[in-house]
Amino acid sequence: MTFWRRENEREIPMKEYYPILLGGAWRETAERMDVLNPYSREIVSRVCKAAAEEVGEALSIALKATPLAVSLPSHQKSAILQKVSDILLTRREELARTITIENGKPITESRTEVDRASLTFRIASEEASRIGGEFIPLDRNRLSEGRWGITRRFPCGAVFGITPFNFPLNLASHKIAPAVASGNPIILKPASKTPVTALTLGEIILEAGLPGECLSILPCDGKVAEPALADERVKVLSFTGSAAVGWRLKKLAWDKRVLLELGGNAGVVIDRDCDLEFAVERCVAGAFSYAGQVCISVQRIYVHREVHDDFLGRFVPRVEALRTGDPLDDATQIGPMIDEENLGRVGAWVDEARASGARIVTGGKKKENLYEPTIVLDATPRMRLSCMEVFAPVVTVTAIDDFEEGLRAVNDSVYGLQAGVFTNDLKHAFRAFQVLEVGGVIINDVPAYRVDHMPYGGVKQSGFGREGIRYAIEEMTETRLMVLNIR
Repeated sequence: MTFWRRENEREIPMKEYYPILLGGAWRETAERMDVLNPYSREIVSRVCKAAAEEVGEALSIALKATPLAVSLPSHQKSAILQKVSDILLTRREELARTITIENGKPITESRTEVDRASLTFRIASEEASRIGGEFIPLDRNRLSEGRWGITRRFPCGAVFGITPFNFPLNLASHKIAPAVASGNPIILKPASKTPVTALTLGEIILEAGLPGECLSILPCDGKVAEPALADERVKVLSFTGSAAVGWRLKKLAWDKRVLLELGGNAGVVIDRDCDLEFAVERCVAGAFSYAGQVCISVQRIYVHREVHDDFLGRFVPRVEALRTGDPLDDATQIGPMIDEENLGRVGAWVDEARASGARIVTGGKKKENLYEPTIVLDATPRMRLSCMEVFAPVVTVTAIDDFEEGLRAVNDSVYGLQAGVFTNDLKHAFRAFQVLEVGGVIINDVPAYRVDHMPYGGVKQSGFGREGIRYAIEEMTETRLMVLNIR
């Protein structure tokens, strides 16, 4: 069981070290990795690392467990998933603190993540009971008289899930919950920076009654996990992370079902006719929640020139009022960047933009392990702050002459995950839906909006396939047709 300990006058909801979870059994390995607190840069725990041998063993266990996973009745899968949902809420504060200590997310946002993960498993519990098929009348000609078609979805087999650091609980839930609901065993490789959250989730899932053979959680290096993606025992790859890594993994898993949820540089269009105060409020949240380390974080804002100055006059003071500091403090709104490397990267990108003529309205500086919330004006489309994924508390604001110019600017990107549009013009809303090259168009809210049952995913370099439990179940199952000749 997880226990609480004190270290440097803080309560740490972690063990001093964690074994890997291999086919439902906890196993220690020779090699371990440190888990660092991004705010203090202190070591808070150590986790065993899986080697190639353990990954291979997990694949063999998953293969043997496939008939068991397939045979689980819907009511049993549903009950297991609902129990996971319930346990997550009973351990809410412990899990929230674990997330915050591992990845620096403000504690209030970590509590929200636990709530979302609980909902994700509850939705999966519901979906497990209604995976259905279709009746197809086939008598479209005389030769097919008396023939019926029936379809049913069948599990593909072992799922290999890979998750990033920024939502270590809910994104792991979005791999595991649909795999369980659809009757597939799953092997999860969590981000090396946040393995404890995933291992704690594994403990909860076993407590809820999932047969252990159906679940492995293997903290390991990417170079150890990647060869497994070419293994014939893996049937589905579900990856959330950077575009560069995702497309490389797709080449390794060329003959699998592949679901890629990659990055973005999400744009927002502010029409001249909209609720400007609400747009400002949502853009502050959308750009700076979790220090912008979200793939659908607001990165580019295009504001109609008629309301541009009014927007900035409201936006800037609200951003400047954001409170930075210790993420375990309930009052903190902006915590640290995940590591020194990314802190240095965003600083270099902002300095590069400044040197090329961009204006920094507020922020633009490192503050210990944090980066100040930053607003940039006069950014050009080819600056890295605009054309690449900044993944930091930095947003550009650009004036546009008309709505169509804003839509073109959003589309001027290699990414296409989600986009936000604030408008009171119904024609403009449908025009945006028609022409924006993204997976989701969010009207009168920011692209950072996501609820866990909606279809979620992108186009272009943002990946393909869709998460959201029902849609992920479709990705992890195959449609099989039976034709009945009843004559």
